Amino acid sequence: MKVRTRFAPSPTGQPHIGHLRTAAYAFALAKHSDGDFIFRIEDTDQKRYVPEAVTSLKNMLTTFNMNWDEYYVQSERLDLYRAAAEELVATGHAFYCNCPGKNAKKDGYSQILRDPCREKKLTVGAIKLKVPDGEKISFRDLVFQKEISWNTDKVFDATLLKSDGFPTYHLAAAVDDHETNISHVLRGYDWMSSTPIHLLVYRYLGYETPEIGHLTDVQSPEGGKLSKRKGSTSISSFLDHGYLPAALLNFIILLGWAPKDNREMFTLDEFVENFNENGFQKANPVFHTEKLDWFNQQYIRKTADTKLVKMLAKFTDKTGAEITKLIPLVKDRLVTLKDFDALTNYFFTAPAPVPGNAAIISHAISVLEKNFDGKFLEEQSRAFCAQKNIKVGDYFMTLRQAVTGQTATPPLWDIMKILGKEETISRLQSAHGQK
Repeated sequence: MKVRTRFAPSPTGQPHIGHLRTAAYAFALAKHSDGDFIFRIEDTDQKRYVPEAVTSLKNMLTTFNMNWDEYYVQSERLDLYRAAAEELVATGHAFYCNCPGKNAKKDGYSQILRDPCREKKLTVGAIKLKVPDGEKISFRDLVFQKEISWNTDKVFDATLLKSDGFPTYHLAAAVDDHETNISHVLRGYDWMSSTPIHLLVYRYLGYETPEIGHLTDVQSPEGGKLSKRKGSTSISSFLDHGYLPAALLNFIILLGWAPKDNREMFTLDEFVENFNENGFQKANPVFHTEKLDWFNQQYIRKTADTKLVKMLAKFTDKTGAEITKLIPLVKDRLVTLKDFDALTNYFFTAPAPVPGNAAIISHAISVLEKNFDGKFLEEQSRAFCAQKNIKVGDYFMTLRQAVTGQTATPPLWDIMKILGKEETISRLQSAHGQK
């Protein structure tokens, strides 16, 4: 059987890390076996539908190089769902319901286990699943690698087709998975409680049930499931902050999956090649920004300078030539691309004068005026420090603060060389009070 997976988000807002992780796992599961990756827009909840979100979801997949093989939009397939729902009514596995909307929860479940309309033999209204009594229904979860079961006495009569003709997730997902020959379904753990509904729909429609796995929840370091309320989780916010797509993807795929050898660095192609469904973790992973920062630093350092110049151009108003000149100095210090300006501003704007040891600054000015050379400055400073009983480190810290206004920078002479003789001496003179 050919492996066919799907990424099936609802277009209700900006794609977030949960979307990216689910898509990456589904993509790798399919492509590892030379299978197909299906992209499906589940837009049947028209009240929450955000048209711009479809474009954002497409952009997310293309940004991370997860190209889809087929594309479907549920709102364009309404006839399929109605036919399936009516078939369930005809076979006695579903019924029409005209209960007022207040009796339904947002997820499509009725607030009562058994809807009173199931015995009324209505011919119009919403269509709900007639859940059997006293049965055990189960499946083996692909992620947790164990059987999970429910007693149908605790399963709600779920709405399948709303009175406006739009299906709920419970019906549409099952029909689409069948119609597009989906072999494996990966989805969030919050859908676990809905699984018995879907298993019944598969059974009553005569569909083959795909393998289903529920991904663990990504946790906030403060505890609880990571959510928008606990900080921005949108993909665009991470990219806008200067995280590289490759680094973000590498970080995300390890939130719930691990290779046998504990390897950490993966490109998308390497992830696909090494993917194994047995690598899914059972414990909820924690989103540590510090680890994401580490990944981003590694990827920045691995990026060719010419490519990095183009990336940085989105985060600074400096010219390409200026960026090119400064990259060798700050590349290893960048955590995100957005750090570039903060790490290089003193090249373009002289810092406020920082008063320092007048004797040290005066000596440095005289040395640099005589010979603007790093090796010469090193030799002369050591001799001066030995004579004056001054630590060499203190000498150069004084110069560093005078020239840059900072205490931690790239090598001082590299900075002076880029600033040039005139600007360097000018800044030292300002610190010395000579200007």
